[in-house]
Amino acid sequence: MKLQEQVCMVTGGASGIGRVIASTMAREGGKVVIADLDGAAAQRAADELRRDGAAAIAIAMDVTDEDQVESGVAEVLRHWGRLDVLVSNAGYQHVQALEQLPFAEWKKMLAVHLDGAFLTTRACLPSMYQAGRGSIIYMGSVHAKEASVLKAPYVAAKHGLIGLARAMAKEGAPHGVRANVICPGYVRTDLVERQIPQQARALGLTEEQVIRDVMLRNTVDGEFTSMQEVAEVALWFASFPGNALTGQSLVVSHGWCMQ
Repeated sequence: MKLQEQVCMVTGGASGIGRVIASTMAREGGKVVIADLDGAAAQRAADELRRDGAAAIAIAMDVTDEDQVESGVAEVLRHWGRLDVLVSNAGYQHVQALEQLPFAEWKKMLAVHLDGAFLTTRACLPSMYQAGRGSIIYMGSVHAKEASVLKAPYVAAKHGLIGLARAMAKEGAPHGVRANVICPGYVRTDLVERQIPQQARALGLTEEQVIRDVMLRNTVDGEFTSMQEVAEVALWFASFPGNALTGQSLVVSHGWCMQ
């Protein structure tokens, strides 16, 4: 198994991509920490993994709250004594034209995506550095490489994650800690399902046109990226042997964005 006995914390792990990543890492022998704003949902997800024979615990965590992040990571270390993999996946989306965007919404978006990534990374580093190993994986987006209308704060935040990963890769290398970014295309999660009618209203299109002509227009096959495809990339980064890939961002988008 690729992650035998390694402790893997996934933020936003109670649902969507995070839930599938957690399950995939458990399949490969990882001990999984489901960290989520919704503590009850995190507990249900952990219970399901345990019923399937995995080792899993739940942590209620608002990734924008410094105290919750620090105490959550401390709880993981008390429980298992180590933390090998961080998947900073917690996030959300807001669709609105820039000239109408409230400052509070801008700040919230950056707080969840960037502050959350910083706080969880910082909290995990002491134990990783002490152990001389670790993998930090940030959930970016094709919007870390490209831009779309109506998504200015999301695009800005996702671009920022690449900078954070590159800096972290340089700082972490002497301690055996890697940092990478996964950049999925459109994945049909609840988050994307909510975007479809929002974009249809904002752009004056039907929902079918949003899917075909906006979301999937530039893919090679007209297909959404699957959650399992993203999870397999997370597993690859987490289990990769050595620093050859650190500081890298990998696009998983059915050809929407090619580098």
